[in-house]
Amino acid sequence: MCKNNNFYKKNFIFKIIQNDLKNKKYNFICTRFPPEPNGYLHIGHIKSICLNFFIAKFYKGNCFLRIDDTNPTTENIKYINSIKKDLMWLGFKWDGNIKYSSNYFELIYEYAIELINKNLAYVDELSIEEIKSYRGTLLLPGKNSPYRNRSITESLKLFRNMRLGKFPEGRMCLRAKIDMKSKIIIMRDPVLYRIKFQKHHHTGKKWFIYPTYDFCHCISDSIEGITHSLCTLEFLDNKVLYNWILSNISIKNYPKQYEFSKLKIEYGITSKRNIRLLIKSKIVDGWDDPRLLTISGLRRKGYTASSLKNFCYHIGVTKQNNIIQLSYLEFFIKKELNKVAPRAMAILRPLKIIIDNFPVKKKIKLLIPNHPSNKNMGYKIIYFTKEIYIDILDFSEKEKKNYKRLILGKKVKLRYAFIIKANKIIKDNNGNIIHVHCTYYKNTLGMKIDKKNQKIKGIIHWISCSNSKAVLFYLYNNLLKKKNINNTDNILSYINKKSLQIYNGFIEKKLLQEQKKQHFQFEREGYFYLDKKYSNKKQIIFNQILSLRKS
Repeated sequence: MCKNNNFYKKNFIFKIIQNDLKNKKYNFICTRFPPEPNGYLHIGHIKSICLNFFIAKFYKGNCFLRIDDTNPTTENIKYINSIKKDLMWLGFKWDGNIKYSSNYFELIYEYAIELINKNLAYVDELSIEEIKSYRGTLLLPGKNSPYRNRSITESLKLFRNMRLGKFPEGRMCLRAKIDMKSKIIIMRDPVLYRIKFQKHHHTGKKWFIYPTYDFCHCISDSIEGITHSLCTLEFLDNKVLYNWILSNISIKNYPKQYEFSKLKIEYGITSKRNIRLLIKSKIVDGWDDPRLLTISGLRRKGYTASSLKNFCYHIGVTKQNNIIQLSYLEFFIKKELNKVAPRAMAILRPLKIIIDNFPVKKKIKLLIPNHPSNKNMGYKIIYFTKEIYIDILDFSEKEKKNYKRLILGKKVKLRYAFIIKANKIIKDNNGNIIHVHCTYYKNTLGMKIDKKNQKIKGIIHWISCSNSKAVLFYLYNNLLKKKNINNTDNILSYINKKSLQIYNGFIEKKLLQEQKKQHFQFEREGYFYLDKKYSNKKQIIFNQILSLRKS
């Protein structure tokens, strides 16, 4: 999994497990990855996946995949399928069959009955709004519900009738009886069950009541024999409730919860609520939009499973919340692709160049490497012809400071080919450049540009017009204009309207036939990924992973 043990050595959770094993608290380690199927997995989940699966493998234990399906209102089978697909793509295999929280509904219901019988839970008839107002604030204590002291017999009867579907949604709920004056708000009589007349993907229409995450999660951990329940710091207060529930029901296994910092990346959006809003507003085209940090979005953009895992292994696991620079994530895919991605020339913003002193029917065959430092990747043939494309950014009518490209009346070197000089510009009626007439210098093939050739401005890439293939290039910028936003922020006000730019350009005609790959480095442009999912015979799409251009 990881080439070194740094992930193990720098991880405080591993130290806890080591001590537990040393003190013989456990002789077999069991972890789990418990996503809620209400959206696609994102990069934050990869950190949790790596941690839970790495621990299980390191200690030769088990790691389960548990689908936390306690809310049929927002859950969908398509999300479960995407979760499985993402895990398999990342290279992780869960132990045994997939677990579902819904498998334990009957047991969880019986534990709720046990709490009622112990006078530690009651059926409440306050509305959701009233429950919130009764709960109080961080500064003000909550107050008891008028139904808090109803008899055990009455609560049992009402709860059983809730299960039978005799009350409408929102009419009643089951709450734990803990302490409405607790400094930890979650301990102020939290809701354990709510009524939902919604068909469940797994249990169908069997249930009319569903346990809350907090009530179900700890019991599911115990049933599965989880030894170390790992979650992010946002669940720190929930741990008190986690322990309270397990301490007050007759359950055998008693897992312990440990928290680590959540993964946050600059300009990143991981909130499922916000992603749904972006999809609904048609700002992104789905959960796999390459501008999102969902696993499917990163995969479609061109990130590899190994680069994402290596990123998570290197940032480590701590209790300190911080925001990771986007460039650090990009470093790992760049490091990987720099070694394996074939080089090619592509023109994103084409400008036609006509070589006046080159014969119309002539073409010169050029043999160039697929990779400048890896000869094992072989060579390919490209052609130099009378008409070629260059990028319009590589041409200027006038001199510019530090501009080392083609300038009217000046010379430039074509990559792997000749030196050319721009002589004349042809424009349309609106003043737009249609094409540029140039001359080429026959004896400059293979000439190196050095200090002796000060008149040569620089080296630019190009493609023969007759040996090119039209494609679309999707260039992605940050979806947000702000480095970091809170989940409560109005996300639509921070959207970068230029986060996607689409260019009609060209690649080498036989590139995809000769290279059975999806990743390429288009010279001077960046790393790109062939989007096979959305490409077809009529339209080929390349998604930009990283840019190489500085201007």
